[in-house]
Amino acid sequence: MDPILILAISAVAIVLLFDYTNGFHDAANIVATVIASRAMTPAQAVLVVGFFEFLGPLLGGTAVANTIGTFISLSDLRTAVSLTIILCGLVGAIVWNLFTWRRGIPSSSSHALVGGLAGAVVVSVGANHVAWGFTELFMHGHFTGVTKVLLALLLSPLVGFWAGFFLHRLMLFLLRGARPAVNRNLRRVQFITAAGLAFSHGANDAQKSMGILTLVLLLGGFIHQFAVPLWVMLACASSITLGIVSGGWRIVRTLGFAIYKVRPLHALDSQLASAGVILAASLVGAPVSTTHVVATSIMGIGASERPKAVRWAKAEEISATWLITIPGAALVAVVCSLLVRLALK
Repeated sequence: MDPILILAISAVAIVLLFDYTNGFHDAANIVATVIASRAMTPAQAVLVVGFFEFLGPLLGGTAVANTIGTFISLSDLRTAVSLTIILCGLVGAIVWNLFTWRRGIPSSSSHALVGGLAGAVVVSVGANHVAWGFTELFMHGHFTGVTKVLLALLLSPLVGFWAGFFLHRLMLFLLRGARPAVNRNLRRVQFITAAGLAFSHGANDAQKSMGILTLVLLLGGFIHQFAVPLWVMLACASSITLGIVSGGWRIVRTLGFAIYKVRPLHALDSQLASAGVILAASLVGAPVSTTHVVATSIMGIGASERPKAVRWAKAEEISATWLITIPGAALVAVVCSLLVRLALK
């Protein structure tokens, strides 16, 4: 069999594997507040979330895929070299996802993907093959390449925090004087808000895998321009949905209970704030971390109600993980690249 075809098939399989780990790693981000507030059972949450997760990448456009698929430039390299680099970058992201899932730490799959790919590219062929976007930013004021990716990943937690903070203040004002029985209705509404969060997650996160998979096809010569094929959308939607259905229950405890005690109103507000932020980012092609947005929205909700009740120590632990995810995944990818280089000598 043609070695290029073997590499391309391997790359497609690894992309879908990353998509799967992204799904079960981020499943907790979507279902944690629903389960913690007892709006749904775990089985109900997985079914509702899985269905709308599948629809997200099919109906959410391809703006994020275009951003992720173009922040590294490998078109001037031999096909075998470029595909091997992508494989090593994906391995870095997958290993980091599995490590943080095992430890029950809600880290960012998006950060892991960016770090893994950037690390593999830089150590293999040099930093000039990464579209950093600094020139476009300083000369023209345009955000492209890595600068656009990092801006979205850095700003989204802040937006998530303040969206949760102000939305919860508004909801407390609107529900002032409400009886405890209102919690029953708040739990029912979460079937809609959880579905919206799942859709927005699929529309953003699955597109990252769609972008890399389309890049693999382009570099392998299977397509002639960067345009996401329908089968790629279906494959990535299916893979991330399977991951969601598998569930990342180790992280549910952290998001649902370890940051702030989540009740029905908190859960509803977190889902609304997170879905709004993630969907808006998807529409402008900004890849954001669902983990970051959901976790910081819970922090913002807690801070708006009872700041002293927020477990800031756990928040600091999560923040530390966010800071080391990009270099951590990059380091794994670098090691993988060096091992491949030694094996080929």
